[in-house]
Amino acid sequence: MKFLSSTVTTGISFGSALAMVISYANWHSIPWAIIHGIFGWLYVIYYAIFK
Repeated sequence: MKFLSSTVTTGISFGSALAMVISYANWHSIPWAIIHGIFGWLYVIYYAIFK
């Protein structure tokens, strides 16, 4: 079960990092990238649906 826990943690971290990179690439704003990194997966889902 420890493997599953570390995989989930890694996935959540990757999602947040991905959200920050996509945000900065689109908006060229560090504050927005931080906000989107905090919201992580919500922004990834939003981007996948609306972009």
